[in-house]
Amino acid sequence: MRRSLAEPRGPPRFWDDPGVTDPDAPPRDGHGSRRLIGALVDELVRGGVTDAVTSPGSRNTPLLLALARQPGVRTHAVIDERTAGFVALGIAKASGRPVVLTCTSGSAVAQYVPAVVEAHHARLPLILLTADRPAELRDVGAGQTIDQRGPFGSILRWQHEVAVDTATPLTVRHARTLAARTLHAAAGGGSTSKGPVQLNLPLREPLVVPGREDEPPLPDDVSPPRPGPEPWVRRTGGGGTPADDAVAHLGGLLASRPRAVVVAGRHEEEPRLGPALAALCELLAVPLLADPLSGARRGTAAIARYDALLAANADPDGPVGTPELVVRLGDLPTSKPLRAWLAGLPADVPQVHVSADGVWQDPDAVLSDLVVASPLPLLERLAPRLAHAERDPAWLDAWRALDARVADAQAGVLDAPDDDAPPTEPWLARELTALLPPAASLLVAASMPIRDVEGYMAARDQVRVLANRGANGIDGTVATAWGLELGRPPEDGPVLLLIGDVALQHDVGSLLAAGLAGADLTVVLVDNDGGGIFHFLPVGADPGPD
Repeated sequence: MRRSLAEPRGPPRFWDDPGVTDPDAPPRDGHGSRRLIGALVDELVRGGVTDAVTSPGSRNTPLLLALARQPGVRTHAVIDERTAGFVALGIAKASGRPVVLTCTSGSAVAQYVPAVVEAHHARLPLILLTADRPAELRDVGAGQTIDQRGPFGSILRWQHEVAVDTATPLTVRHARTLAARTLHAAAGGGSTSKGPVQLNLPLREPLVVPGREDEPPLPDDVSPPRPGPEPWVRRTGGGGTPADDAVAHLGGLLASRPRAVVVAGRHEEEPRLGPALAALCELLAVPLLADPLSGARRGTAAIARYDALLAANADPDGPVGTPELVVRLGDLPTSKPLRAWLAGLPADVPQVHVSADGVWQDPDAVLSDLVVASPLPLLERLAPRLAHAERDPAWLDAWRALDARVADAQAGVLDAPDDDAPPTEPWLARELTALLPPAASLLVAASMPIRDVEGYMAARDQVRVLANRGANGIDGTVATAWGLELGRPPEDGPVLLLIGDVALQHDVGSLLAAGLAGADLTVVLVDNDGGGIFHFLPVGADPGPD
């Protein structure tokens, strides 16, 4: 008689999936991984996959079943993985479309290497869905287990390991976004050529739901796809000069949805982009939520206090109602309330990201469109196209009224007379950014100073605010400011640095070197007794040991 998986089986053996006998572990009925893999495969099909070459095995059974449930996919079963790889290569060569390859765990994955090498050099889009054993079974003697992320070296356009255990609205959204990103990478990603990509999927038992292998997708999908055949993320444009389809698509969205919101993040490469974006938002009468690092916090459409405004209005409908469209340019702003608001918008609100290089920036899996094009030429083509587009001035007026109320509330706190109190960090950020001379450059440390500047800097022209927000570290901040002073054009204004005491200690050697070199640099130091940002983290509420 077969024994239920729920019955005790004694101590776990090294070939078992850990956690099966753990009474505190969540039940593993296969539904979670089936839903996630189903969403992933469905999105690959929506993105253009019509063929999959499969090789038999146990660990990739959920992938095989998900592909079999897709009526729009032709599956080709090939026993030998090396042969399967070249069959997929031939299909991609003939059709020009991405082709899926899937196999079981272990050495089967390595059999794809010759075909993947050819796909790399021939610039053909192959999508490898390699089933794997859970991470805790690696390097412990478990059978049919190798490092499946290693055989292909540097010849993949992209590689990612996928967690496929628990299905929630967020994880299913991420699965759909992951499929879109996979197709984007296989197509060249806007900055490279077409080629092979790999998604490695560690799968735990049970691999199928017993007795229900042929069950159709669940009707109560926790995160349904877009309506009709639309992909979760639509990709237009190919980078550089805006393609006609990208201009038409974004222009159509802006023309038909006057209650839009534009979000501008860090963009340091093109100083003309900020003024152009501010002008377009004024033309369309839409609010512009611009990070100071965007260069776009200027003009009459700028909503400078969005951080406090959205923190006080956490409802997804926002402070003045749900927008009809969100258009993003540049990196995501630092503001957590802004990110939380964007992540909470309904799925039927299009969220478009305009990216010059196609780099994927969607940590909350909310994008509906990725437009790969140089932003400034795109705006220059959109402006005349939208000159007579429908507007809703009341939409912008409502945002501006709330922005003014927040500014008044902030001023009431920051300007309250208290002769015994030192200036606060928000007050310093507000006053310093207001007093900067024209053409000045302000480098802001990537800790509390950047958050204070984002929250309290008013809209204004003719200043440049920068920060090391690539990896968001505080090291090298003084040296970066020194480099700005050395590299600025002669006609530019002064360079200033706003920095906290911990960031300064991290780079005190650069301060000494810059002084000895005679650097023309003004340093504004915030001495908040070390690490003020940590008071805003959960650990800040912990009283610690007695």
